[in-house]
Amino acid sequence: NQFNSSFPASLCCYLHAIAQTANYLSIQNGIFKCDEVSISKAFNINPLGKDTYFAFESLHSPYQQYVIGALPRIDLVIQKRSTGECMAGIEVKLTALPDNTTCELDEDKYGSEIVVRPDTIVYLACSIAKALNNDIASLLDAEIAVENWDDAQAVLPYIQKIISSLRVIADKMGSNQKPFLLQPIWKTNGKSPKLAENCLDVFFWSNAGFTYFITEIANANIITRQTRTAIWLYKMLLEISENGRFDHESIIDKLSYNTKNDKAFASAGNVTNTFMTSDRLTKPLIKKSQIKNLILGGGQSLLSPERRFDAIIYNSPELFLK
Repeated sequence: NQFNSSFPASLCCYLHAIAQTANYLSIQNGIFKCDEVSISKAFNINPLGKDTYFAFESLHSPYQQYVIGALPRIDLVIQKRSTGECMAGIEVKLTALPDNTTCELDEDKYGSEIVVRPDTIVYLACSIAKALNNDIASLLDAEIAVENWDDAQAVLPYIQKIISSLRVIADKMGSNQKPFLLQPIWKTNGKSPKLAENCLDVFFWSNAGFTYFITEIANANIITRQTRTAIWLYKMLLEISENGRFDHESIIDKLSYNTKNDKAFASAGNVTNTFMTSDRLTKPLIKKSQIKNLILGGGQSLLSPERRFDAIIYNSPELFLK
C-alpha cells in the first residue's frame, strides 16, 4: 500500500514545483464548491522545504487528546523534520477515473468510486473538534435525545435532525476548515487499461466539504452505510462535547446496525461526479508524459503491482524514456 500514499504525495509536490494548485472541495460562504488550494496551504508547510518530512501510515498526534484509547494511524502525516511537529494529517484515496458506473458515459460525466474507512471518520471528528474548539456543543441539536444509540429503531426518528445538525457544523467551520482528504485521480481511456493523454490530477476535500458530502448521501429514512457514517460522526462529536473525548472503538463496534463495519461506506462515480465536476475532472492537469517527473531514480521497477494503476506504470516502460 505504500505506493498508494507515496505517489499522491509526489504528485502534490510536483504540482507545487510547477506552480500549480490542487482542486479544493470545500464550503465557501455556505455553499459547497470546487475551488483551488495551494499545496503549501494543504500541507501547512512548503512541501519541498528541507525541514519537511513525510510520515506514511503514522499518527497525527495532536488528535490524541480527543480519543479514548489508541489513535488510529492516518495515511500521511506531514511533519517538521527538525522538531517532529505535526503540520497536517491527510487521508489519501488514489482513485481511478472512470469507474464502472460511468465508463460508458460522456467524459464530463466520468466519476471515481471512493471507499472510506471507519478510521477516516475518527480523523474527521477530530479535525472538526480542532476547527470548532469549544463551539461543538452549541451546534448540536438539543432535540436529538436518543435513549439507546445501539438500537436502530431508537435512532431512526432522529436521523433527519442528525443530518441537519452536521450540515450546520459544516457551514460553521468557515475559515477554520482544513484540507482533510487527498483524492488524486488517474484517468484511462474509458474501460481500457491505457492512460488518457491528460491522466493525473489532485482533489482535496476539506473537513467541512467532506462532512457536507456525508450529509448529502445519507438516507434520512433507512440506515444505509452512508447514514450510519453520519450517525457515527454525530455520536463522536456528541461525546467530545460532553466529555472532551470519544470512544471510537465502542462507537464503531456498537453502532453497527447489523452491517459489517470493515468500511464506513463507498460512493460510486455516478455519485461523486456531482461533487467533483470541474474542467480538471474532465481534462486532468498532468499528462502521462510527465509521470517520469513523478517517479524518479528507476522507482517504477520497484513496484510489485497489485492494483490497476501500479500495473499500468510497471508495464509502461515507454513512459520513462528520455
